[in-house]
Amino acid sequence: MTSKRSLVIHWAEQGNIPGQELLKAVAAVDILPRAGDWRRFLDKLFLWLGALALAFATLFFVAYNWDNLGRFAKFGAVQGLIVFSVAAYWRLGAEKLTAKASLLVASILLGVLLALYGQTYQTGADPWQLFFYWALLILPWALVGRFASLWLVWVMLINVSIYLYFSTFGSWFWRLFSPVEQMFWVGFVFNAVALVGWELLATRLSWLNERWAVRIVALLGGSAITWLAVFTIISRREAHIASIPVYALSMLLLYYFYRRKIPDLFMLAAGCLSGIVVVTTLFGMMMLSGGGHSSSQGFLLLALIVIAMGAGSAYWLRSVQRERLS
Repeated sequence: MTSKRSLVIHWAEQGNIPGQELLKAVAAVDILPRAGDWRRFLDKLFLWLGALALAFATLFFVAYNWDNLGRFAKFGAVQGLIVFSVAAYWRLGAEKLTAKASLLVASILLGVLLALYGQTYQTGADPWQLFFYWALLILPWALVGRFASLWLVWVMLINVSIYLYFSTFGSWFWRLFSPVEQMFWVGFVFNAVALVGWELLATRLSWLNERWAVRIVALLGGSAITWLAVFTIISRREAHIASIPVYALSMLLLYYFYRRKIPDLFMLAAGCLSGIVVVTTLFGMMMLSGGGHSSSQGFLLLALIVIAMGAGSAYWLRSVQRERLS
């Protein structure tokens, strides 16, 4: 849905609202924050900052006093706060914001507890296992909590575990691709599935309909496939050519879905940026293959291409915005 603020700005740009009447129009549609709005904003801001500060303060306290605290004191401090956070979530009620903040603190402290256990008993586990098991253990809380931010934490933990897995073991079962490529392929597939699942569930579950969280998941998957397309252009190996049609299909689906189904200007802008990066890489490689790597005219042409694509994208995005407001 189009916001009141965007509509007022659009009407002002069209000349429907005289400049001297703009402040009256803004006041009439009640889009300026009042004192109560600022208080509610500050309450939420300080709540989340306090929750994160408590979780990370526990981590730093244990790390700084590692030699001065005994084994039971370390485990007792972390486990005690986890129990307290879960009890606070249960006592406050699942739908309250303070309860969700408590559950987020418990989820972060669970990772601290896993790291403490591994460091204390020297289990020899690989780093990726810490984040993978962390994600598995907080999965029930994410299901019960019905909290978009906690699900985003879960997605981020899986992404970190994928990165650390391939950093540790290198190749997987795809011998045609390097370990880095395999990491980006797995990351792209996971985040694409997470994005599609999130968008489908958000139509039925209102608490999942947080556009900022969906956009972060989309950026993770889009960055992976963009990197794969760029690597294919640079390496010029036939074994990597599959990333080009996958990239093209991803861009087409992004355009169709976020232009026709769920209009989202941020997603379209991210797609434009990705296209600019890939096309610029393609033209740059064409210049280098033609022996023009030392030609100032070639780099000037490349700069003009980037400027033209950026200006064209901005003009198109602006027209899309006007469409939504009309």
